Amino acid sequence: MVGVTDEDLAAAEVGVGPWEGPWPEGAEYDPELLRLGDRRNVVDRYRYWRREAVVADLDERRHDFHVAIENWQHDFNIGTVVRNANAFLAAAVHIVGKRRWNRRGAMVTDRYQHVEHHPTVEAFVDRVAAEGLAVVGVDNLPGSVPIETTSLPRNAVLVFGQEGPGLSEPVREVCSMVCSITQFGSTRSINAGVASGIAMHAWVREHVFGQGPAARRAG
Repeated sequence: MVGVTDEDLAAAEVGVGPWEGPWPEGAEYDPELLRLGDRRNVVDRYRYWRREAVVADLDERRHDFHVAIENWQHDFNIGTVVRNANAFLAAAVHIVGKRRWNRRGAMVTDRYQHVEHHPTVEAFVDRVAAEGLAVVGVDNLPGSVPIETTSLPRNAVLVFGQEGPGLSEPVREVCSMVCSITQFGSTRSINAGVASGIAMHAWVREHVFGQGPAARRAG
């Protein structure tokens, strides 16, 4: 590449290089990362930390909501849902249906996010019931309520269906409520990856920042 120096290439690399100077002390640090550099997609707080240490620290701060997505047709949105769950610090992601899913969209965030598999809707319902979670569907179904003006339960699992068909009938039957995301254009729906980010952010605004539906309307 004409005009590109070694310094330019080094600056373009993700993350940080080998630790310079005396190594820091602490069980959270990974000697290999300190020696070779940390090129992972993690925030600065976790540079050079062992994966297990990162997960343990996240576990101390995880939010009360879970996320679930149905996987009957190998939905490519699952990776994005997992990545969003990591960004918004969901307690766990539940994949209902087929065990295999495309991890590419997760951008390795599944290493730091608790992901559970349930082969059937019944197994999923039993699991979340044991956690005392309200099942909240996110789909633009008839009778759904707008997520922008609806209060979400604190202890909830936000459930997303497949691209196209949306939530399956068995999941619809166990939802305590179904929320829709208001749209203004010509498209009939948005994909589960986008919808999950919007829904998780709505939960965070209400339960972390205290910006509930009433406060949003007043503003």
